[in-house]
Amino acid sequence: MSDSLIGTVKGPGELPHEYLIITKDNEKTRIGEFVFYTANVDQEERQIIGTIKGRKLVRNLPDAFLADPSTPPSMISSLIGLDSEASEIYEIEVETIGYFSNALKDFVNPRIPPNPGQAIHLATSEDLSNMLSPKQLAETGSAHIGSLLTRDQGDVPVVLSVKDVVSTHLAILASTGSGKSYTAGVLVEELMNAYNRAAVLIVDPHGEYHTMQSVHGDEQFFGKDGYKPEVKIFTPDRIKVRFSTLTEADIKYLLPEGTSDKMNHFLSQAFRKLTDAPGANRRMWGYHDLRDAVNEQKYGDESSNNPGNVSSIDGLLWRLDSRFDKKDGIFSDNEHIPLQDLFAPGRCTVLELSDIEQHEQQVIVGTLLRRVNKARMITVREGVDSGENFLDYPVFALLEEAHRFAPAGASVVSTNILKQILSEGRKFGVGIGLITQRPGKLDQDVLSQCMTQIIMRIVNPIDQQTIAQSVEGAGRAMLDELPALTKGQAIISGVGTNTPVMCRIRKRLTAHGGETFDAPEQWLKWHSSEKKEKREQEEALYLKESSDKEAEKIGDIRI
Repeated sequence: MSDSLIGTVKGPGELPHEYLIITKDNEKTRIGEFVFYTANVDQEERQIIGTIKGRKLVRNLPDAFLADPSTPPSMISSLIGLDSEASEIYEIEVETIGYFSNALKDFVNPRIPPNPGQAIHLATSEDLSNMLSPKQLAETGSAHIGSLLTRDQGDVPVVLSVKDVVSTHLAILASTGSGKSYTAGVLVEELMNAYNRAAVLIVDPHGEYHTMQSVHGDEQFFGKDGYKPEVKIFTPDRIKVRFSTLTEADIKYLLPEGTSDKMNHFLSQAFRKLTDAPGANRRMWGYHDLRDAVNEQKYGDESSNNPGNVSSIDGLLWRLDSRFDKKDGIFSDNEHIPLQDLFAPGRCTVLELSDIEQHEQQVIVGTLLRRVNKARMITVREGVDSGENFLDYPVFALLEEAHRFAPAGASVVSTNILKQILSEGRKFGVGIGLITQRPGKLDQDVLSQCMTQIIMRIVNPIDQQTIAQSVEGAGRAMLDELPALTKGQAIISGVGTNTPVMCRIRKRLTAHGGETFDAPEQWLKWHSSEKKEKREQEEALYLKESSDKEAEKIGDIRI
């Protein structure tokens, strides 16, 4: 799209950084489009970029011309010698961004308003490609997410700064089916490419990200120096949490409802006995050590006149056993996933939690984030060079269904560590990405600390209000577009990009694992001749096996 004159300045808008233009062009003056006027700044002619945030029709053909849908208004206009196109005039509201400084690689607002009657031009795609994104395609630290929605596909690439996204955290917000998991997959592809080679962990409660395995061995992601990305998937049966890494709050959180204050007191006493003992921080202890410490506090006899605390201790032990004394449970006395197995530059690790109960999911995430944060703090501050707390590279954790791990108005064990990392993580190189379909159910302190936002179609009014209150980067006019966005379209704002943009998400290089089931297709398939034949064969085999077993029983009885 070439540079083109589209209108003239009418005057100032409602706010100091806004102005109005008059134009006849209805096609190129869409919400989210970029225009400019010229101004002299420090004795240099500059293009002052602005984005269109509002539009209205200020003059149109008379209503009588439009009343009969079978007669084109242009026909009536031509009969009376009136040019119908000349009759349509639009008033466009523009928000000033500023001129782009090549030295700063960012926009600078000179606060020089345009004069009435001044020419307004449409910014060229080439200029926008250089200005909107802090990085260029395939540049080190770049993440090509898509292209500018108001231009032809691919004309203006939208490329995020990975450094800013990871260090100041990310939120991907969208209604179900809008493409949030697909967009997250695009981002992970960029992080695993040879120009980033990131250390990424995906917390996957629904098993949607197993298709990232195809990155492993895909030449599109290889580096010229021999780099090949690695993808590891931990299924629920491989996920273990060392019992001694749990906090007292974790243990209490996992106990059933109805645990009394007295029981919690005895649990606290036992926990402190184990953790306050000399060398406790270097010693591994397990569930049965805690159980013994609880049992040691028992005194009295329920059958005598001095029952003591027997009933409370027994009740506490029963509750502890029901949660932790499981042969194939996730809690182990000495086993957990080493951080070095979860994180490595050039490795994407998927933690599948689909078959794990939600309270345990929250404890797994809380414990893991505490370990990661502690390891990075120790490595950075104390300079350790070995051991399980050695992690000498930044990491990025992407949490799907984030409202599970930091719900609004509820106290769960993973919320506090998330808040700590979101507020302090940039000092130690721990980045967080939150993905949710219900931003209204996500803790607002958590959401507000994500400095880059990818916002897709949101219809729920509560979720829209939450975004408006918590997301500072995107303007009100852009957020008003949320219900009108279609699948694969997003508003991207925050520090990861130079200015808020409306983006068309690019096509993924790998398969997507979060597709919705086509129920009618599956029902019809069930009635296909192939499926019918298979069911008949299975039924015949079942009847034969049942008959054989019955014959064996009769034979045994006769013997």
